Amino acid sequence: MKEVYDIIKSPIITEKSTAMHATTGAVAFWVDVRASKTEIKAAVEKIFNVKVESVNTNKVPGKVKRLGKYEGKTSTRKKAYIKLKEGGKIEFFEGV
Repeated sequence: MKEVYDIIKSPIITEKSTAMHATTGAVAFWVDVRASKTEIKAAVEKIFNVKVESVNTNKVPGKVKRLGKYEGKTSTRKKAYIKLKEGGKIEFFEGV
């Protein structure tokens, strides 16, 4: 099994994710592309000591970027939207 800190990469703090947190109580994280929903749920519960109600994931495909005549591609990433059970809080998102 992977380490929990290898699964959860970083939180997503944007206007959209902050508004989503305010309305639905869900939080968003960048996660490992190979991680499953059950692994993501277990990692969030272990790191933040909260109960997770549901996990929704979304793959963000890489974009083609150019720099002069050279062309490259950014890497594919994966988002996880985590809905916490009633009364659950992650202090990292509460001050935003």
